[in-house]
Amino acid sequence: MNRIKIAAALLLNSQRQVLLVRKKNTIFFMQAGGKLEPNEQPKQALLRELHEELNIQLEPSQLEFIGQFSAPAANEENHTVEADIYLCFYDGEVRASQEIAQATWFGLEQTQTVPLAALTQQFVLPIAKQLLTIKDGF
Repeated sequence: MNRIKIAAALLLNSQRQVLLVRKKNTIFFMQAGGKLEPNEQPKQALLRELHEELNIQLEPSQLEFIGQFSAPAANEENHTVEADIYLCFYDGEVRASQEIAQATWFGLEQTQTVPLAALTQQFVLPIAKQLLTIKDGF
């Protein structure tokens, strides 16, 4: 099984929603983020990807490392993604560009009605639910 190293964001807003993106030519919603370039650190890659794909500009200090998780890749057969996941609270504008066809804020209950990437479904959304349960007034 081929491995793809990525960095991805669990973006939450003050309305207690999670941002999910859908790339062009796919049905699956997933976290914003992307593949690391050669010699790029995960946090640097994520900041670059958020800026390029969603016009989100963040400071490194705004990203809190949650953990590293692996799951079958949603869009590349016979591949596994190894993702460094970072938490960020964000209420600014999001504008999908490049390979992102759609960027949508979802309430956790709404995520049950859309096709999800395995990483998002198995790891990221359960973490989001736990965070939203314990962090009432962020």
